[in-house]
Amino acid sequence: MLRQIEKLFDEGGYPVFSLLVEREGETLLRCLNGPDIRRPVYSATKSFTSTAVGMLQDEGKWSVEESLARYLPAEYLAGMEPSRRAAFERLSIRRFLTMSVEGYPFRPEGEDWLRMVLQCPARLEGEPAFSYSNIPAYLVGVAAERAAGEPLGEYLKRRLLAPLGIENPTFRTDPQGRFYGATGMELTVGELSRLGRLYRQGGRWEGERLVSESWTRAAVSRQIDTGKGGYGYFFWNDETGFSISGKWGQKCLVYPARGMSVSWLGNMQENPGEFERKVRKICQNGR
Repeated sequence: MLRQIEKLFDEGGYPVFSLLVEREGETLLRCLNGPDIRRPVYSATKSFTSTAVGMLQDEGKWSVEESLARYLPAEYLAGMEPSRRAAFERLSIRRFLTMSVEGYPFRPEGEDWLRMVLQCPARLEGEPAFSYSNIPAYLVGVAAERAAGEPLGEYLKRRLLAPLGIENPTFRTDPQGRFYGATGMELTVGELSRLGRLYRQGGRWEGERLVSESWTRAAVSRQIDTGKGGYGYFFWNDETGFSISGKWGQKCLVYPARGMSVSWLGNMQENPGEFERKVRKICQNGR
């Protein structure tokens, strides 16, 4: 299996910068195409935002069953049409974690993202339905920052990233300086793989509990059907395990039953899923 993955990396013609295969914390294979540096991981940022949500819940600072609106600035909510505001206030944090509010555009824009988002004609009532967008993660990031009582980047650095050995990470904020929970982080392939390993280990890292086992289990479990697989709390999942994903080939595939993960960073702007499908096939046949 390892030789096949290495051959795919070396000879497959895919623009993959780095790849790492680990089992039970041991490196089985590391492949590099250039320097082992931090690169944009795009939507893989969402899984770090999810972890902040779980840590805040563990600390009793909020619950995913609460209204997300409770943690947004009142002056912004006051600008909503009354019936839409009432509908928005009934939506739980869980609904946004599972991308189950339809009708949002793909990303927030303009001079004030939060104001723009709250004026979007999203479908705030009706049954949950999966609808992928950066806006739910942005709203969760803004709300989590207020629940934490400090910039969420600082909270993540102290509670999660420093224990994982990820120092001075890059984050992105909105024009008002609020945490953008959907994208914007830059990591090495090894740093990305550490979050997958944390969840595979049930929230423990080198003997220290960083997040509860109940959160890690729920976050990577199927909370909603996407039509092509499962989705948890900003994690993708299927019958083999779960994954952390960002566009153009940023991935950490985790196979819990095998204690194994395969992570890579790339720039696959064309057919980004093809490399993943081939890796998955190799892993499946190499059981």
